[in-house]
Amino acid sequence: MTIKHIGVGPRMSQAVVHGNTAYLAGQVGTAGADIKTQTQDCLDAVDKLLAEVGSSKSQLLQVVIWLADMEDFAAMNSVYDAWIDPAAPAARACGEAKLATPDYLVEFIVTAAI
Repeated sequence: MTIKHIGVGPRMSQAVVHGNTAYLAGQVGTAGADIKTQTQDCLDAVDKLLAEVGSSKSQLLQVVIWLADMEDFAAMNSVYDAWIDPAAPAARACGEAKLATPDYLVEFIVTAAI
């Protein structure tokens, strides 16, 4: 079975496709923006990558969300809930983690079927 790398950089690929599954790298928003803006930025990036690999949010398998501060949980969910396909929500986990820089408030890691 072949492996396809999308958006290859010196450290990582933005997406890797193996068989009928796409694994997206962690997506972050505009550094320093508020949580809602960063969440929307992340989800826009996810949509773009899913389209590039021939998938969509209706084919999500798993979403892992890292928040820099769980106090942002409700605000992040207000954007996420408007984005997710209500007929096909992914298995999801959300936790708190120190992200790459203090300017990032949220990171989304997505796995999807193709």
